[in-house]
Amino acid sequence: MGKLGGAAVIVSVILSMAALGCLLYAVVVQIKSVQLAQRLEIMLQTAIAGNFVKQHFDESRLSKLETMLYHLLSAGNEQRQAIDKERSQIKVLISDISHQTKTPVANMKLYSELLCEQETLDEPAKDLARQVRFQADKLNFLISSLIKTSRLEAGIIAVAPKIQEISPLLKDLFMAYRPLAEEKNLRFTVTPAAFSAAYDPKWTFEAVSNVVDNAIKYTHAGGSVSVYAKEFESFVCITVSDTGIGIHESEYPKIFQRFYRSPDVAAEKGVGIGLYLTREIISKQGGYVTVKSAKGHGTEFNLFLAK
Repeated sequence: MGKLGGAAVIVSVILSMAALGCLLYAVVVQIKSVQLAQRLEIMLQTAIAGNFVKQHFDESRLSKLETMLYHLLSAGNEQRQAIDKERSQIKVLISDISHQTKTPVANMKLYSELLCEQETLDEPAKDLARQVRFQADKLNFLISSLIKTSRLEAGIIAVAPKIQEISPLLKDLFMAYRPLAEEKNLRFTVTPAAFSAAYDPKWTFEAVSNVVDNAIKYTHAGGSVSVYAKEFESFVCITVSDTGIGIHESEYPKIFQRFYRSPDVAAEKGVGIGLYLTREIISKQGGYVTVKSAKGHGTEFNLFLAK
């Protein structure tokens, strides 16, 4: 009986030690898991912040998951550096193009104007000089639009929206386009509004101007162009409405494409970048653009700005 009792005690001790060992093992595994999770979290947070730096690690001391994540983040970091380098090169290229084309185009305009002022020049020759000046203006507008678009797409120009009233924007639009509308004998109205929205004044003026410019251009004398704003729960909508020639519904997806020009307006001055720029600028500010139109019954563009 004594021997059996001693054996039972020994078995009990062994089982207790085994249980304690299992418990200690579980604690160690748990600690290592927590430490691994913390290291992974630090790596991810560093990468998200854009501060991940590739270093030399002893892969034999890292977990398989940690090693895979490290290589993934390293590859992403290298790709980001390559993109930054390419963006910098594009920035230099665009600046060079802008600088190199500015002087020749300006000279073309100047020389053509001087030719037009020459009294000894006959009328046919003056007409040719006027055509040269017209084409120089067109080329200057095209180059300016392309450079502006390229800078925006490459992220060189940052659109910086901030919460502010839209009344200054509407006032600037009225002052800028009233003379052009009067010259074409159009009724041009801009309704004041005290709403606030998140927008970049310079770039949003550019976006809305492109729409207003088109409205005036494609509305016949005696027609009307109106600009007004409405407030919704999450957006402020700036509407540009006209009584112009209208747009076919089938063209709705096309008019926002770069360089697209409707066959109906091919004879008019333009390069087909304005509405593309408008959508890009508004979307970069968290907004969107819609259009409603019917051929021969005018057009309505709605530019939604986040609040």
